[in-house]
Amino acid sequence: MDKIYLDNAATTALSEEVIDAMIDTMKTNFGNPSSTHSFGQEAKILIENVRRQIADYLHVTPAEIIFTSCGTESNNMIIKSSVEHLGVERIITSPMEHKCVSESTLDMKNRKGVEVVYMRPDEKGDLDLDKFEEILKSSDKKTLVTLMHANNEIGNLYDIKRIAELCKENNVLFHSDTVQTMAHMDLDFSAIPLDFASCSAHKFHGPKGIGFAFIRKSSGLKGIITGGPQERSLRAGTENVCGIVGLGKALELSLQNMVSYVNHIREIKDYAIERLTAEIPGIKFNGRSAEQENSLYTLLSVLLPYKDPLISLQLDMKGIAISQGSACSSGAAKPSMVMMMVLSDEEMDNCTPLRISFSHMNTKADVDALVKAIKEISAEFVIEKTNIEHR
Repeated sequence: MDKIYLDNAATTALSEEVIDAMIDTMKTNFGNPSSTHSFGQEAKILIENVRRQIADYLHVTPAEIIFTSCGTESNNMIIKSSVEHLGVERIITSPMEHKCVSESTLDMKNRKGVEVVYMRPDEKGDLDLDKFEEILKSSDKKTLVTLMHANNEIGNLYDIKRIAELCKENNVLFHSDTVQTMAHMDLDFSAIPLDFASCSAHKFHGPKGIGFAFIRKSSGLKGIITGGPQERSLRAGTENVCGIVGLGKALELSLQNMVSYVNHIREIKDYAIERLTAEIPGIKFNGRSAEQENSLYTLLSVLLPYKDPLISLQLDMKGIAISQGSACSSGAAKPSMVMMMVLSDEEMDNCTPLRISFSHMNTKADVDALVKAIKEISAEFVIEKTNIEHR
């Protein structure tokens, strides 16, 4: 059975060029980057080349790029260190954030007494920036705003440039979880006055276990993992050299091919919207995911007009991988906070959300297979429901 992968918001397949670059590094550059001999310095050069590559992409200085294990670590470090070392007493955030942000924020509330203010989204998952500005001005407490760039479940894009400008005007720190948009979009942090951002390489065909934090050099943030001077003393521990090289290669490929990747994926997504609408009566699309201008082009969040909590397993048995929500909470017994925010009580009780996420490796044939499988499952569901009603 041929298998189809449509869960690219959870992770992506490694590019062959990335694998080759990592293998070559493991074979020939095994030195500790902190060592002063040639073996160590050769490894150090590889790291600094990637750091400079990332800085050029984001239009920042290399000293502002700190390698971590992933976006989750980056987000934890930024939020917790802002409280521990920068004196943040208030955090403004949203229920739509990834769990690593929401749980870090809640941890600071419980352990450090930080005031947490939640921006409640509307039924489309959007945030009211006029209300946001009012909240910014409502307190003199030192404040950190943490709002993501693109939602990982419904794909809504938030105006981080405007949010950053409002934060700057009100002398407030701004952190954005950019895990879903890094290397998928042009980002210019010289034009977006945010203070912190995060990245995971495995979201753009790089390896798992490597990412980075962007930390504006004027912020004064300090590390929370201590024990060595690595990464400007912001993240102690011997660097993952082959992972960093893999991240760099994945970023290089993403930037070189961004225009063609975007055009291809948009075409696949538009085709999925067209086919699903035509073939699945009553289907809806969550948030802004079916729009071109306001959503992430790689992600489509759908709402099936019946309740089937096992549909991701049923699709998997047909060789198709999708998600019923964020992969980070796929084992949860209750719906995600994002779905609770954007769906009505009736929809929560009677419908099934699915997250379909694409990469440049997907084809229209993949979409055709998905639609066919959903139709088959839907037909089986109707038959089973009818049999139950007539018992």
